[in-house]
Amino acid sequence: MKVLRKKADPNAPAQPASTAPAAKPGIRIVNRAPPAPVVSQEEIESGKVAKLLERLTLGEHDQHCDGHTDIDGVVAAAGFASLQANGLLSKLKAETEDMGNADAREAALLAFKQLCQSVGRPCEPYVVPLLPVMLDRLADKAAQVRDAALAASCSVVAILCPHAVELVLPVIFDAMEDSKKWQVKEGALKLLADLAATAPAQVSACLPAIVPLISERMVDPREQVKAAAAAAGTATFKLVGNRDIEHILDDLLHCVARPAEVPDVVTKLSATTFVQAVEAPALAVMVPLLVKGLREATAIQRKSCVIITNMSKLVNSPVDAVNFLPKLLPGVEKVARAAADPELRDVASSALAILERVSKEAEEQAAQPEAAKADAAGQLQMLKDTIARTLDVKVDQTTLEYVAQMTTLLFNSRNFEFDEWADAMVPYLKAFLTEEGAEGVCRAYMAKSMSHLSDATEEDQGWELDEEDADKDELCNCRFSLAYGGKILLNNATLRLVRGRRYGLCGGNGVGKSTLMKAIARGQLDGFPSPDELKTVYVEHDIQASLADLRVPDYVAEDPLIKVMGVTRDQVVEALQGVGFTDDLLAKLITEISGGWKMKLALARAMLLKADILLLDEPTNHLDTTNVAWLENYLVTQPQITCM
Repeated sequence: MKVLRKKADPNAPAQPASTAPAAKPGIRIVNRAPPAPVVSQEEIESGKVAKLLERLTLGEHDQHCDGHTDIDGVVAAAGFASLQANGLLSKLKAETEDMGNADAREAALLAFKQLCQSVGRPCEPYVVPLLPVMLDRLADKAAQVRDAALAASCSVVAILCPHAVELVLPVIFDAMEDSKKWQVKEGALKLLADLAATAPAQVSACLPAIVPLISERMVDPREQVKAAAAAAGTATFKLVGNRDIEHILDDLLHCVARPAEVPDVVTKLSATTFVQAVEAPALAVMVPLLVKGLREATAIQRKSCVIITNMSKLVNSPVDAVNFLPKLLPGVEKVARAAADPELRDVASSALAILERVSKEAEEQAAQPEAAKADAAGQLQMLKDTIARTLDVKVDQTTLEYVAQMTTLLFNSRNFEFDEWADAMVPYLKAFLTEEGAEGVCRAYMAKSMSHLSDATEEDQGWELDEEDADKDELCNCRFSLAYGGKILLNNATLRLVRGRRYGLCGGNGVGKSTLMKAIARGQLDGFPSPDELKTVYVEHDIQASLADLRVPDYVAEDPLIKVMGVTRDQVVEALQGVGFTDDLLAKLITEISGGWKMKLALARAMLLKADILLLDEPTNHLDTTNVAWLENYLVTQPQITCM
């Protein structure tokens, strides 16, 4: 009710007397209807879907389609498998193609969205083949249809199994072609960015195919497509997995559309120390820049050749480089033969020699007998046989074909982790079997698949396994590469450490012994266990200048790592006394003790840190023969500590 005050008219005639209660002079009462209830967007969409379902003929389930029940309600009442058997998805697809009825197209697309959200993975085999239809509707004349198409396609990607990425990417790539309308290209790029969040490992492996397409769209005539390409590039470039180039990924992406920035980005990249192995995803983002750098001025050409040289030395598998060699070789060869600067020609010739070696290794590897490959048809039949032997139940053909496609990809990538196979099978089979039954089928099917592998030859790891080490605790077994500045110190080297063993690093000055130890201590070695798994302590004589005025126990107690572990001063004193420190020595300043006592102090610190591995950098420096003997005896009497 709203109250309005009105001025009295002095010339108005007098009103007759009334028995009703008199209102206050000058006040008029106006009745207002209650406000309409607020309807959410979700409720609006549900209403549209319910009206569409009322029009469809779903046989025995028509009773559930009463004009008020949306997909959630119908699925809850009838079950997805039964609805699919009655042609729900084919009828919805037909509605999306009814170009004379925008409301029907919108409602059908919203139904797909609701289906993905309500049913989840079990509907994936049926909606993934419809993704091209959804992408085409992104260019629909009706705005509400375009919005519904984007919502539906995003819902499909949201429920997608990571192992289905390779099945979906060709559809997205096709939607990014020049011939497609700009709205379709923009939507496909948005889906690609979503995929990077849904399945990062699988998208990373596909970067060699993804990067060129994003690069093309970065220079698209439409600003909306450019923006979507930049967003997709940012999301996918983050998945490169190479720490050495993480700091310039944004530059590598945006110089595609800004060629004037190429010299600056090449300069930044040339200052990078390559330590981590270079694999296909890293090559995918760096090679386009280097190809452009080879066309720049002499200084940038030289830097590009140096980068190519250093980068190529860290390529573990020539197969990773095989797709990029045709792009790099012509440019490097041209510089090596035609550059006016003789020093540039020499640098380019070195890069060319390494690229040719990698190319030759790739050819030799390709000539070797190909490993056993699975095909989807064979896997499908094997899956059917496994289910028939295990359970008396019928599984829909569409689901079986989809599962067989994903497990074929797993087999051919030699991924035999049960959790991965279960993720690609159990959620889909559960629509027809119990969860226990689905897991049983998965185990039997995976075992049958693995039995088709030929006997694997044992990989040469670069060492002979000592029989005494057979029952020892293996601390580390990794392959890595190491560089310092622009120099490659170790390329694709192998490191294996066993608990309680002593190892020596042999080599001349400057070959990288200390660099390797420090890289291990700092956690910079590829594949080396993290500090949470393995405590590694770097032992050296050097005294921190800021702590030089402290007495011996205080010097150890003030160590940041000791503080983190909550070690008390009394515990420090006890550890120092354990390696021979007397009260007189404990009272001295850290700068007043000899090199031998500094080594013992460092070892006491390592003991307090509960080290699994001691990294001793020239430990006998400044030690007399007595202290050398003490150190030797100490190390060989530590069965739980590994020394290097």
